[in-house]
Amino acid sequence: MTETDCDLAIVGAGILGLAHALAGLRQGLRVTVIDREARAAGASVRNFGFITVTGQQAGPTWRRARRARDVWAELAPQAGIAIHQRGLLMLARRPEAMDVLEDFAAGPMGQGCRLLDPAGLREMAPMLAPGLRGALHSPHELRVESRDAIPRLAAFLEAAGVRFLRSQAVRQVEPGAIRHAAGTLRARHIVVCPGPDLVTLYPEVMARRGITLCKLHMLRLADPGLRFPAPLMSDLGLVRYLGYQGPRLPALRARLEAEQPAHLADGIHLIAVQHADGSLVVGDSHHYDPTPDPFQPRAVDDRMLEEFTAVTGLRAPEVTERWIGIYPSGPDTAFTEAVAEGVRLVMVTSGTGASTAFAIAEETLADLLALPPPPHAQEQAPC
Repeated sequence: MTETDCDLAIVGAGILGLAHALAGLRQGLRVTVIDREARAAGASVRNFGFITVTGQQAGPTWRRARRARDVWAELAPQAGIAIHQRGLLMLARRPEAMDVLEDFAAGPMGQGCRLLDPAGLREMAPMLAPGLRGALHSPHELRVESRDAIPRLAAFLEAAGVRFLRSQAVRQVEPGAIRHAAGTLRARHIVVCPGPDLVTLYPEVMARRGITLCKLHMLRLADPGLRFPAPLMSDLGLVRYLGYQGPRLPALRARLEAEQPAHLADGIHLIAVQHADGSLVVGDSHHYDPTPDPFQPRAVDDRMLEEFTAVTGLRAPEVTERWIGIYPSGPDTAFTEAVAEGVRLVMVTSGTGASTAFAIAEETLADLLALPPPPHAQEQAPC
C-alpha cells in the first residue's frame, strides 16, 4: 500500500475510526487511518471503558450495543485487551426506582437480567450500603480500561495491515481524496469520524443536525480494599438511559427532582467501575456548550462522590486523578450521512461510542460496499 492507494481511508483514530478500520479489514480492504494527533487523547480514552447494553435506547442503539459487545468479546483476547469486569448492578435506592426496574425486567430488553431483592443483593454484594431496595443484575456488559484498550486495538490493527498516518491534520475531503498537511491520500471509499471537531469538516451538517458538545467530569479513586462483583449504577441513571422508559418512570423522576435537583441539573448519574489494581473510575456529569470550558468545579465532583457514598455506604477513597471528557451530542444517538459519492460522515452523538462503534462500522461498510445489511441491523426492534 502507498499513501495514494488504499480501498478505505478513515479520518479519525478514536474508537469509531478504529471500528471502521476493523470492519474494512474484515472485508479484505486495504485500510489507511489518518488522524491529527500522535496518539488517542480524546473521548475514546477518557471514559469508563464500559460496554453497556442494558438501558440503551430500544431499537438500533440496543441492537448495536449487543453486537458491539460480541465484537469486543471476540477481539479482546486477540488484541491482548483485558476484560476487567462483566455485568452490571443497577441499584435501587428508592421504591420508585425498583418499580422502574421491575417494568424493565418484564420487557423484551430485560431478557437475561434478574431482579434482586434486598436479601439477594446482600448475598451478591454484601459490601453495599444497607437500606437499598434491591437491584437489577445484567450479565450483558463488559468493561475494559480505555487507556490501555484503544492503543492495543490500534496496535493490533496495524500489525494486521492497517496503515496509520498520525499527526496529519485533514484539510479537505472530496470523492476519492483526502487533502492533509503532508499531501493527498487517495481512496475508493472514505469514512470521516471527526469526534468533537464540529468546525473543520462539514460544519453545515453539524449545524443542520443540531450537534453541540458535552463536557463530563471523571474521577479515579484509590483502591477501597474490596472488590465489587460488577460495575455499579443507581437511580439517577434510570432517568438518563433511554432504555428504562416505562409507565412508572415519571414517579421516580418527580422524586429525584424533589430530592436531588442539583444532581439532575449537573446531569449526574453514577457509574463506578473497577480496574485490576482495585482503583475505581467514578462519574459522571453532563454540561452542554458549543465550546465547553476546561474547568472542573469541585461542587460537581462532590455530588458524584455523594452519590457513590449513598449507594455503597463507603466513604469515598482518595481521588487520585480528575479529568474531563468532551464528546459530540445531538438529538440522535448516532448518525451516518452520505456527504459525497463514496464518502460517509459518521458520528456517535450520545456518548455511546465504546458501546456501539463496532456495529455502526459494520453498517457503514455494508452501505459503502453495497452489501446486505449485517444481521444485527435486520433484527426486529423490541416493543
